[in-house]
Amino acid sequence: MTRDRDPAGRPRNARPRDALGRPLDPAEGGGDAQERVPDDLALPGAEAARLADQMLRAGRPFHAHEVLEASWKTGPPAERDLWQGLAQVAVGLTHAHRGNARGAAMLLARGAERVRAYQAQVPAGPAREQPYGIDVAAVLAVADGLAARIERDGLAGIPPADLLPGLLTPDR
Repeated sequence: MTRDRDPAGRPRNARPRDALGRPLDPAEGGGDAQERVPDDLALPGAEAARLADQMLRAGRPFHAHEVLEASWKTGPPAERDLWQGLAQVAVGLTHAHRGNARGAAMLLARGAERVRAYQAQVPAGPAREQPYGIDVAAVLAVADGLAARIERDGLAGIPPADLLPGLLTPDR
């Protein structure tokens, strides 16, 4: 089977995926396929944060990761740690939903570290605490808390609702 490529020859993956990003067999019709995030997605920060927030709350962390990854790749260099950290948190949630405790804890912690690296470079104020309406303190608390709980107790005791955090402050 020939791999799908963009005009520059870079590989793409056009295969249908389920809500957790697992590839579906196209021969089976992809009945559970989720709408894919375009490879060339470029959204302003507030729109990317809002879309990723909706996807996380809907239990689609893999797809939220794709939105956040697009922002990391297309956004301003000064925001790279923010978007990359948020993308890693989303991948950590993906691993948790898939039952991979070790991967979940590792990526949640790594994502929180990256978001903190962003905060360390930005002066105190709204751009640091709530960039694009993202509740950074809440994201860090969720990522740190889940990573610690998963490392201590595994995934069995984590209520499903705890794996559906949002990014935005409640009034957004």
